[in-house]
Amino acid sequence: MSTASTKPYLIRAIYEWCVDQGFTPYLAAVVDGDTLVPPGAARDGQIVLNIDPQATHQLSLGNERITFQARFGGVAQSVGIPVDNVLAVYARENGQGMAFEIERAEIAGEPAGEEEVPEMGAPLTTDGGVAGPEDDGPGTSGGGRPAARGGHLKVVK
Repeated sequence: MSTASTKPYLIRAIYEWCVDQGFTPYLAAVVDGDTLVPPGAARDGQIVLNIDPQATHQLSLGNERITFQARFGGVAQSVGIPVDNVLAVYARENGQGMAFEIERAEIAGEPAGEEEVPEMGAPLTTDGGVAGPEDDGPGTSGGGRPAARGGHLKVVK
């Protein structure tokens, strides 16, 4: 009997911690043929999404797939991301969270194990724009975005 991956459980745990602490949970993922995101929302084959309960509708953090509805440019869109494609889940306000290695042999033409954790500096908002000081989003203090501290997440195997 094979053991189930711990990845979906860790994603749910970090998400729940973010929400309980009043932080905005962000999810970074690789976009490929199995990923359902609005056209033009991905950058360099990756996407960073605000998955705060106030920014999503019908969020399901399943063992195989993460699905929800969100507004992009004011239009409600469905989003579907395989758990295997998740690169990181973290709090927007302080960058605390967890990064993951991609488990598939190849995604977006790169061999496994050579993925980089996405830059945490300018994630996309669910409306398709770039988050900035004027877009604090739900659950923030309104004081703008803290300085990015990229490179502090560790890859978990």
